[in-house]
Amino acid sequence: MKTTALLDDRRLTLLGVAGFAAALAAASQVAIPLPGTPVPITLQPMLVVLAGMMLGPVAGAASMVVYLAAGAMGLPVFAPIGAPGVFRLVGPTGGYLLAYPVAAFVAGLLVARTRGFTGRALAAAAGILVLYVGGLAQLAVLTGSLTRAALLGVVPFVALDAVKSLVAAAVTRSPAPDRAR
Repeated sequence: MKTTALLDDRRLTLLGVAGFAAALAAASQVAIPLPGTPVPITLQPMLVVLAGMMLGPVAGAASMVVYLAAGAMGLPVFAPIGAPGVFRLVGPTGGYLLAYPVAAFVAGLLVARTRGFTGRALAAAAGILVLYVGGLAQLAVLTGSLTRAALLGVVPFVALDAVKSLVAAAVTRSPAPDRAR
């Protein structure tokens, strides 16, 4: 009985990993360009943190690795704005993309250690903060200026990403203590 439950749990986890990678690929196709910045508005940050919050830190991060691998191989999963395939990872949005697994892991780890809406909102915000660190780092390298990078890749998105954190908190529930794997 216990072996069957473990097998079912693994299958469900694999389905969740694939499902979040596919959902992120679909959401990535809706990208709204912002004048003056190479970073579009998307629902990607919310889905990244939701993956960690709903699947747990390890499976959430794994789903992001699946997404990145698919995109790096040239599958059309990245937002339609920017270079194709692996070249996207060295472009202006590459830092955000490379931070996806860490952001999902952080959001999943933190949500497992808290209860309530506020804790979930803070876990989501922490995951999005990880995305900002990755994006800011890459943009700073490309622009040669941390200030310019922040103006291009953080400032225009803070308010909307705060709302995304609240939405992520609203659509999730506090996980059972054993979900922190």
